[in-house]
Amino acid sequence: MHSAVVREMPAKDLQMPQSTDARSRVLLIDDEPNILRTFRYCLEDAGHRVATATDPEQAEQIVQSDVFDVCFLDLRLGNTSGLDLLPKLRQYAPWMRVVIVTAHSSIDSALEAMRAGAVDYLVKPCSPDQLRMAASKQVQARRLEQRVELLEKDDSLLAATEMESESPAMKMVLQTLRQVADTDATVLLLGESGTGKGMAARAIHRASPRANANFATVSCPSLSAELLESELFGHKKGAFTGAVENKLGRVDQAEGGTLFLDEVGDVPLALQPKLLRFIHDREYERVGDPVTRRANVRIVAATNRDLKEMVKNGLFREDLLYRVNVITVHMPALRERLEDLPVLAERFLLRYAANYRRPARAFTPAALEAIRGYAWPGNIRELQNVIERAVILCSSEEIDVDLLSIAEAAERKSRPRIGDPLSLEEVERSHIRGVMANSPSLDAAAKTLGIDVSTLYRKRKEYGL
Repeated sequence: MHSAVVREMPAKDLQMPQSTDARSRVLLIDDEPNILRTFRYCLEDAGHRVATATDPEQAEQIVQSDVFDVCFLDLRLGNTSGLDLLPKLRQYAPWMRVVIVTAHSSIDSALEAMRAGAVDYLVKPCSPDQLRMAASKQVQARRLEQRVELLEKDDSLLAATEMESESPAMKMVLQTLRQVADTDATVLLLGESGTGKGMAARAIHRASPRANANFATVSCPSLSAELLESELFGHKKGAFTGAVENKLGRVDQAEGGTLFLDEVGDVPLALQPKLLRFIHDREYERVGDPVTRRANVRIVAATNRDLKEMVKNGLFREDLLYRVNVITVHMPALRERLEDLPVLAERFLLRYAANYRRPARAFTPAALEAIRGYAWPGNIRELQNVIERAVILCSSEEIDVDLLSIAEAAERKSRPRIGDPLSLEEVERSHIRGVMANSPSLDAAAKTLGIDVSTLYRKRKEYGL
């Protein structure tokens, strides 16, 4: 590109508010330093982070050592052609969106470059607004690709469930989530499987200053130590058998956003030192690549395991425990938030009825009684699956008890019978739970039980209700 191609930009043209793509990375490749400097000022003022290269060799080195969303590639690089560099850029970073910059006389070459994988082209000379608009357009396209990739890979059954509750225990959790959301503190979510830990992690992200960036999930129990390290940090081509191309890790995908470590208690011991270093310093290396990188991510972790007990048994590093539990939030089991059962059941019913175009619109009284009386050991996830099955099988507007796969268990466990081999404590706990489930308020439940509200509060705490 020649120095006369782009006009010097007046100061007023550089005054632009911070872009929503503030954490995007842009690479400029041009052999003219003045043009690089002008383009860089323009894009940095728009909120992008910019790197530059003046020749193909430098460009190759930069692309292999960092992650970029967009690249502006000049077709004339001294005595070489950008067309020769484009296939290498595509090999090193297939996710990077390449925009060709060309003169009028090179339109045919630009079209050839687009057939080779470029996504757009700019004609010289281009104005600051044209450059900024081109960058913003491609960054938005890249963000959309990333979100689609995450949605396709992310196995979160609870992502669409709204965080609403009438339960005092859950309301306290929601208040804590709101308080920590606008910080970058690491959060550890504890609770049984299916209690909504993934949903809570997403709620933290949506309420945080990082909401416009990505939310990426790493499912820790599902992979070996080697594959989990690759999933987390990425790998270089040839790093291990099957690594046929460079791969971005979830850390790269979450840049500027939130990284969710699901079931962090299942991280293999061999990988825990690297995870500790990453959480502490936000530094890491891709598998097979010695280059140290830094990440700008907020970390939320979750587990259904007792990490303190694991530390005692030598299964989890004590220093890693200290790093992940800066803020600890206990997600209540579904049996501890009985107030929410009817609302959640109805919400799932209406959602699946719409998804599957089924006629079901309500539960019969017997079905609701079975739902209230069941212990729900699988928590919200189990409730979701039970309702989905019932909706699919229902041919009328009401779901009856016979369509609930938990009906028999609910009947057995809903109320202890006189003479059952149970302690008085178990009978009292079950009776209080049943009365609360069928009362509009705690005051009403206390009145039915013949005790005052303070005693009911104490009983609820004592029995974990």
